[in-house]
Order: sequence, then structure tokens, then C-alpha cells
Amino acid sequence: MEPGAPAIVIGAGIIGAAIAFELQRRGQATLLIDRQQPGRGCSFGNMASIAVTEFLPASRPSVWAKLPRWILDRNGPVALRPAYLLRLAPWLMRFMLAGRRSKLRELEDAGAVLCARVHEDLKALLSAAGLLDMLSAAGCLSLYATDAELIADHEHLDVLQRYGIPHEHLDRAAIQALEPAINPKIARAVLFPQNCNVADPYKLVLGLVDRFQTLGGRIETGDVVSFSLTSEGHICGVCLADGRCLKATSVVIAAGVHASLLAKSLGETIPLESERGYHTQIVSSGVSLRHSIIWPARAFMVAPVAGGIRVGGTVEMAGLDAPPDYRRAKIIAERAREALPNLQLKETSEWMGHRPALPDTVPVIGPSAKVRGAFYAIGHGHLGLTYAATTARLIGDLMTGRDVQLDLMPYRVDRF
Repeated sequence: MEPGAPAIVIGAGIIGAAIAFELQRRGQATLLIDRQQPGRGCSFGNMASIAVTEFLPASRPSVWAKLPRWILDRNGPVALRPAYLLRLAPWLMRFMLAGRRSKLRELEDAGAVLCARVHEDLKALLSAAGLLDMLSAAGCLSLYATDAELIADHEHLDVLQRYGIPHEHLDRAAIQALEPAINPKIARAVLFPQNCNVADPYKLVLGLVDRFQTLGGRIETGDVVSFSLTSEGHICGVCLADGRCLKATSVVIAAGVHASLLAKSLGETIPLESERGYHTQIVSSGVSLRHSIIWPARAFMVAPVAGGIRVGGTVEMAGLDAPPDYRRAKIIAERAREALPNLQLKETSEWMGHRPALPDTVPVIGPSAKVRGAFYAIGHGHLGLTYAATTARLIGDLMTGRDVQLDLMPYRVDRF
């Protein structure tokens, strides 16, 4: 190891930016590197929700029962591109195995433990960065047009009850009082008060990166392709596609969907896939919202983001290289009008991003099992923004020798 070399964080999305800021403010000289500008990946277009209620494993018997119908519906919430199916097959097998009833409680526990820390860690991080004003106190409303829809969501609500996560059932009058723009036909809702919003996730990343640099942190643009190791097997640098080699005392891999290739170069196989998500950003919406809203039966979310209204949802499994199908973004935007009848689709833009998805919905947080000085912070799926500050605190504790007050076994890299 080179004396005086920095820790290197690979990936400048919300996870990498939070880790880099956390390390730098603890006195660890840090270099943040990404193949593109900070925040331009998945963090640019997420739904800006701190979603502590959404940790249930994506693979569950109740989901399996719906998958065939969803996939066969061209406008359904899940799309599998046939050309990608063969490559996706090993991941799908792991996905199905993760959802066994004997495994579910273990995965739910792993997600709930992280979510229990989210608000404490997030407020500490944002306060230290001077960005606490970007966090909204408003919660999220889950909508149900009928009692049948509410009953169909009982599995989710029962799990929240088990872990003591606050939620409140609302009737029509209470919905009207909170959000008058919601369709009067929506008879029931559940309020998740802890699912607050971030004003703009992209600007949050930029804010963290700016504070990181103010503290002396450095940024490089480059594509990491391999690593340098000492004769004792300790990581000591990263090698870039342009031929440069940067020395490091330690390395954190927080590269989103690109992390599996980097892990492979360290001899570790991680079943990471791109879960492609879409949004439509509406500048002139004609409606006002304080809360984010989700409609489980219609599989979309609407949130006040970036000075406008953002509508997101759907899952598309098609890999990294297939062109976006922006028709999916337009479909969910039109569907949102069922919840918000006065929603106007004016001055809109569509976006697609690659959520880094592991088959068991539990992120990898912790040290490499094979290379000393290498750490992982990957696979957060649709909870990257939610888990970012907690991940940064855990990685920061590991790398600076502090007591890690959480059992990291459920998040280990060699569990697959």
C-alpha cells in the first residue's frame, strides 16, 4: 500500500456520494470516481422517496401468482424482453428460490433492520452536510379504490404491523383533507408517515459531492476495469480503461449495475441485474401534491419532485444494452390520471434508469470475502436513496475501525 494514498469510492450515485462524504468528514482522504458525472445514473431519476415500508422481498409466493398475468400484459407492471430471457434465466432461478416461505422471514428481517435505522442515519448525514432542508416531512399515501384492493394488500400491511412500522387507515374524508386532488372514487387509503420525500434526488447527490469536495475530497472521471493487489493480497489501486492506475489504501465498490463485473475481477460472483425503471417528469401538471402516492393495484407512484410532478413505476428486465421503451413511461403517466383526474401532461420528459437488483432484495454491504481492503455497497434496488445514509454509516464504521452496531451477516457478499 502506498503511504498517503486515498480510499477510493467507485460510483458517484447516491450510495457512493454518501459514502465518500462520510469517509472524508471522518478524516479519511477519499477519491470518488465514476464513468460519468456524479448523480447521472439511477440517482438522477428515482422517485425521491425514503420508503421505509418497502423492504419486502420482491420474490414472494403472492408475487409468483401474479407474474404470468403481468408479463403477458403488454402494458403490465413487469416486462421481460424475450431476447434477454436466456441470459436472465440464472438470475430468475435465484429470484424464485429467494422467495421460498422458509426464507421470507429472514429476508424481511434483514430489510426491516436497515429501515429501523434509516431516519436516524439520514438526518445525521444531511445535517452534517447542511442539506437537511431537502427532506420533506410529508408521508406517503397508499390508495385503494375498493375494499377488495385493500384486502389484496394485506400481506404488506401485516408485515408492517409485525415490525411496528407506523401506518394509519384513512377514509374518504381524511383523504380529501390531506390531498384534495385525489380522485373522489378512491374510497380508502393508508398513510405511511415515515415515508418522507427528498425535494430532488439528483440535487441531493450534487450537494453531497459539493460538501465532499469542500472537505478536501477529490473526484475523477474514469471507467474502472481492474484492481492492483499487493503480494499479501491487499488491494492497493484501481486501473482505468484509459490506462491510468490510481493508488489506494482501500476501495469501496458502489458502482450500481456495473458492480458485478468489478466483483468478478476480484474473484467474487454477485448475481446483479438491471431492473429497468421508467418515469415521466411533468413540469406543468395542473395539480398540487404534498404527499407521494402509490396505488398498489395499478403499480405506479406519483411524487412531488424537482419542482414538478414525477410519475414512476414498472419493472423491465432487458439488460444494460437494450434501447429504452419510453412507451412504458407514457403508459404509467396516463394511468396516474385515474388517481389525479385533473393531472395535465404538459411539458413532460421521459427517463429510464437501471436499478441494481439482487434476487433476494437485500443489498450487499460489507467487506470482500477474498480481498483485504475491498468493500461492497451494492444491490440496493429501489431502496438506494432510502438505504444510502445507513450504508454510508456502516461502511464508514468498518473502514475507520469503529464499532459496527449491526450484524452484517445478512448483507455479506458470499451469501449467494
